Amino acid sequence: MKIATWNVNSVRARSPRVISFLERTKVDVLGMQEIKCKPEQFPYADFEAIGYKVIAHGLNQWNGVAFAYRAELEPQDLELSFSAQPSFKDVVEARAIGATFNGVRIWSLYVPHGRGLDDPHMEYKLEFLDRLASDTAEQLEENPDLELCLMGDFNIAPLDSDVYDLSLFETHISEPERQAFEAFEQIGLTDTVRDLVPNQYTYWDYKDLCFPKNNGMRIDFCLTSEALTERVVGASIERDERKGEGPSDHVPVVLELSD
Repeated sequence: MKIATWNVNSVRARSPRVISFLERTKVDVLGMQEIKCKPEQFPYADFEAIGYKVIAHGLNQWNGVAFAYRAELEPQDLELSFSAQPSFKDVVEARAIGATFNGVRIWSLYVPHGRGLDDPHMEYKLEFLDRLASDTAEQLEENPDLELCLMGDFNIAPLDSDVYDLSLFETHISEPERQAFEAFEQIGLTDTVRDLVPNQYTYWDYKDLCFPKNNGMRIDFCLTSEALTERVVGASIERDERKGEGPSDHVPVVLELSD
């Protein structure tokens, strides 16, 4: 079984690229972030034409998360937010979608950016992560054998090596943000991809020739519970998806699981 995460930065603009990626990699479940559309605006027909179904969660032209999955799979226990997910300006944004595929509980997550260390959006970001970690810890305490993957754009670079130039960043690398990320490791989740695919970025800004210069960041992750980590047999960061015409500024992260 192959699962993957990709911040597509507008699925309507990137649909041909996403379709090509699915056809090439044969991924079973793709968690997408920043789809930037309402469910009724999603280009379902493009995915159905290659044998995939879609569950989309979006409220407006911002944010939005979705799953694309092989038509023969039957998602169970769909959730459009996690327990106690915080709101921002009285709105629970479309930043989380969870479902179980073939016994694996998967969440596609678009963690708030933060914007600035003193910005209200940073408080929102840290609260989002704290509540997500608490909810995950409760699930794992109730079911230690749960095969769980939290995948998505975490908007955090946990290590100094995850950023091409630390001096250019204030958010994404701050101690509170990194501590919030580390909390997931403390409750038993593992960034398995890092061991299998070290020293690679997942995001490059569009400006200043960041991609050709490899001025990037590693901020997209697949965090797996202990039970699921035991099934990981391979991983990749699809760097070539940043090339060509009209790419997203992020690339897919793929996790391969044993049967």
